[in-house]
Amino acid sequence: MLDHPTHSQLRELRLDGMADAFAELQSRDDIGDLSHAEWLGLLIDREAASRSTKKFRSRMRAAKLRHVGACIEDVDFRTPRKLDRSLFQELASGRWIGQKQNLLITGPCGVGKTWLACALGQGACRGGKSVLYHRLPRLFAELELAHGDGRFPRLFRQLVRTDVLILDDWGPDRLTAGQRRDLMEIVEDRYGTGSTVITSQLPVEAWHDVVDEPTFADAILDRLVHNAHRLALDGPSLRKTRGAGAEGETS
Repeated sequence: MLDHPTHSQLRELRLDGMADAFAELQSRDDIGDLSHAEWLGLLIDREAASRSTKKFRSRMRAAKLRHVGACIEDVDFRTPRKLDRSLFQELASGRWIGQKQNLLITGPCGVGKTWLACALGQGACRGGKSVLYHRLPRLFAELELAHGDGRFPRLFRQLVRTDVLILDDWGPDRLTAGQRRDLMEIVEDRYGTGSTVITSQLPVEAWHDVVDEPTFADAILDRLVHNAHRLALDGPSLRKTRGAGAEGETS
């Protein structure tokens, strides 16, 4: 069947959701039973859904999550690892992000810290929030290079403007003077303006030693910890109990 002129115009206007819906409606046998208002409503609904999906995909690409398939619906509450179900479900609502609160996820290797952080990040993307994931050791190396090649202001803006910043794998190495300064600038500018998620194998009580300078440690941790939710996990590695790669929730 030849392309209908209206269908072609919708494509030219980049109203792809409407164009797809128009083509489907044209092929329906009950097309005559729909009123003009129903026709228009279906086209608008499809366009809105199409745009929402495109925006979500764009936010997910920008987030660069380590586990892109992680989602809150797939979280395993059966495995014994002291995951506070009620708290996690509250976090899944996203209200903490609107309130500019932080989240600290601690526990031994393999209990799913990174996966849970990415699941919450994916949920934030679905909720229309911007998200950015970084492993802290690599971020510090990137920041050091950025100071030298002029990229630091742009990278810094990305870090402080995103709604949810996920900093994965805090510690155990002590911070250098340059790393302390960079981290202090990031948490200072994000304080009260965005939510930061930190995962670590170390308990929060040991983070002061990681900063390795009392004045900086007090200032950094005060901005990270005092308004933060905590998920303190404990238990055997999911890699050992399930086998590597099971459900993806192993880090």
